[in-house]
Amino acid sequence: MPSLRSRALSAALIAAGRRRRFASAEAVRARVAESARRPASHLPPRSLGKVAEVSRTFVGAWPVYDASPRGPEPAAQVLYVHGGGYINELVRPHWALIRTLVTEARARCVVPAYILAPRGTADRSVPVAADLLAGLIASGGPGGTVLIGDSAGAGLALAAAQRLRDRTGAQPSRIVLISPWLDVTMTHPDQAALEAADPMLARPGLVEAGRLYAGTLATDDPRVSPLHGSFAGLAPLTVFAGSRDVLVTDSRELAHRARGDGAEVDYHEAAGLPHAYPLLPIPEGREARTAIVQLVRSAPAADGAPDGTGP
Repeated sequence: MPSLRSRALSAALIAAGRRRRFASAEAVRARVAESARRPASHLPPRSLGKVAEVSRTFVGAWPVYDASPRGPEPAAQVLYVHGGGYINELVRPHWALIRTLVTEARARCVVPAYILAPRGTADRSVPVAADLLAGLIASGGPGGTVLIGDSAGAGLALAAAQRLRDRTGAQPSRIVLISPWLDVTMTHPDQAALEAADPMLARPGLVEAGRLYAGTLATDDPRVSPLHGSFAGLAPLTVFAGSRDVLVTDSRELAHRARGDGAEVDYHEAAGLPHAYPLLPIPEGREARTAIVQLVRSAPAADGAPDGTGP
C-alpha cells in the first residue's frame, strides 16, 4: 500500500488542479504560447554549486550543464534527460535528483536543456542527444556511463540509445527510465481507465504535446515514440513506474517488447504511486532514488563502439 505521505501528496496534486496543465489541447497550446513570451529558466539552483563543480557549454543551440562532484575523480558518469512533456524546462525535482547523483553516487552528470517543442522536434533532438551520449561513452573514465531519463526525457533518451545502436553499436552501461513516455499516440486501450485515477496527467494535452514534438514525423515514428522501435542490442534497462499513472502502459509494453527482443529488463512497478514518483519527496521516492544511486555506482565501464572509437 502507498505510504500516507504518498497518498497525501496525490490528494494535494488533485486539489491543486495539477491535471489542468494537460487537460486539453488548448491548455497545452496556451502553455507553449506563454513559454514563448516568457521563457522559463533552466538554470541549476545555486545550492548545487556548493556540492558540485558546475559548468555550461553549448552543443549547437542546446545549453548543456556539467555537474561533477568535488574531490576525487567521479565514480561514474550520467547523461540525464529531463521530462516535462517536451514543453517544459528543467525544474527543481530534476535538479534534486541530479544533486543526489552527484553527492551520493559521485557521478558526473551531463544535463542538456534541450530545445522544447514545437521548435525542438524529434527529428532534430534525437540526433543531438545521440551525439551527446556517444561523446560521453567515448570519453571513458573509471566507471560506467548511465543514461537516465524521466517521462518525456525518457522517451528522448531511449530514442537516442536506439539511434546510437543503429549508427555504431555503442551503448551506455545501463539505461534507467523513470515513468517513461514512449508512445505519444496515447492509443493504448487501458489508458482510459488509468486516466481517471491519475492525479497529474490527462490524455488530451499529452496528445497535443506529442503532436508538437513529432513535427513533420508521424507520431508512431520510432524517433518520436521509441516504443515502436527495436530493443535488440540495447544496454540493460531498468524501469521505474507507478500504477496510478496513465503512462504506465508504456512501461508495461516496454518490458514485454524489450524482453521479446532479447534485452535485459529490470522492471519496478509501484502500486498506487503517481507519475515520476522517484522524483517526489515521499518514502517510495527515496527508496527508488537509493536504488538508482546503487545502479550508477555499480555500472561497469561501457563497451563503446565495436572498434573502440567514437562515432
